[in-house]
Amino acid sequence: MLPDKKPLKLAFIGGGEDSAVGYVHFSASQLDNCFEVVAGAFSRSSKSNELTAQRWNINSERLYTCWKTLIQQEADNVDAFVLLTPTPDHLAMLTTLLDKNLAIICEKSLVGGPKEIALLKQHYQADKHFLAVTFNYSGYAMVRELKHKIANGELGAIQKIHLEMPQEGFRRPPDIAGQAATPQPWRLCDGELPTICLDLGVHLHHLSSFLLNIEPNETIAEFSNHSQYPELIDDIQMLLKYPNNIKGSMWMSKTAIGHRNGLKIRVYGDQGSALWYQLNPDELELSFNDGRREILDRASQCHHAGKFIYNRMKPGHPTGFVEAFANLYRDIATSLHTFKSNKKIQSPYVFSVEHAADGLNLFKAAKESTLSSQWQKVK
Repeated sequence: MLPDKKPLKLAFIGGGEDSAVGYVHFSASQLDNCFEVVAGAFSRSSKSNELTAQRWNINSERLYTCWKTLIQQEADNVDAFVLLTPTPDHLAMLTTLLDKNLAIICEKSLVGGPKEIALLKQHYQADKHFLAVTFNYSGYAMVRELKHKIANGELGAIQKIHLEMPQEGFRRPPDIAGQAATPQPWRLCDGELPTICLDLGVHLHHLSSFLLNIEPNETIAEFSNHSQYPELIDDIQMLLKYPNNIKGSMWMSKTAIGHRNGLKIRVYGDQGSALWYQLNPDELELSFNDGRREILDRASQCHHAGKFIYNRMKPGHPTGFVEAFANLYRDIATSLHTFKSNKKIQSPYVFSVEHAADGLNLFKAAKESTLSSQWQKVK
């Protein structure tokens, strides 16, 4: 819990027990007692909606079957609304909430592409609205440690960054409670941008921007289909150019058999390099041009990862996905308290509309490059 702060109250739109992300948000938002989920319209399925409320101890009087009714009835009773519906549903909900000046926490991707961002911006004012997008992978303590080391010049001048997020879900659906979790229908339909960009790509863009504090300005990409779903983009490889002559790459896939979720970050400077792999989240591998190699964990001399807030349990007991998400929710709580106090938010960990727009514009340029077979500038 934040010192001297009562838990903020949340209403969920989506995120029911049949959701891919709902329970993670529910757990992470409350892990540090910064938030309390008190109301929701969790699912279009009445059975799932009611079951979710029962499991999460939500008062039946604050359970709704329509998200519009939820907003109307709870606008004065909660501190923020959390959008956990599929991305194609976001825009209408976002604009409704913004027009009522209500605080929003939104699961990525914020919207489906640059066209929807343009529509959203007609309702959004940065100095008036609170809208946080949950890019949760930068919540890992060692990713934040890496950001500090890059900013502190410990790797020297950065030359290259490579990010990848291969998954196997289209070829080998994950087994959950004895049943194969086949892809949700909305993930099998590409729109202005391939859905894989909204699902995986926005995370890679976020981590790139989070670590380097700059945006790529050119890209060339190859979009591929390797799955049983015809005409659906399920594998993307991208080359990137950044300011200061930094080069990079991104690879995302839904058809990489053997990878449950192979998120990996590699950063190279002229004095050293770093490797972070999500399946081993508590360790950051460093190499230096004098031949030294180091492995840092939370028990090492870390600037960020050794702080009390990242050590719910002592080193040797690895932190995981929910804890990283909880770190982000704690940051969002701090920013929301700041916003409610009419002060300027200056968090390095909470991102909103402009950051989301940068990522969607990057993937628009990538899509254009597959058609032209040429480098495309990111606008």
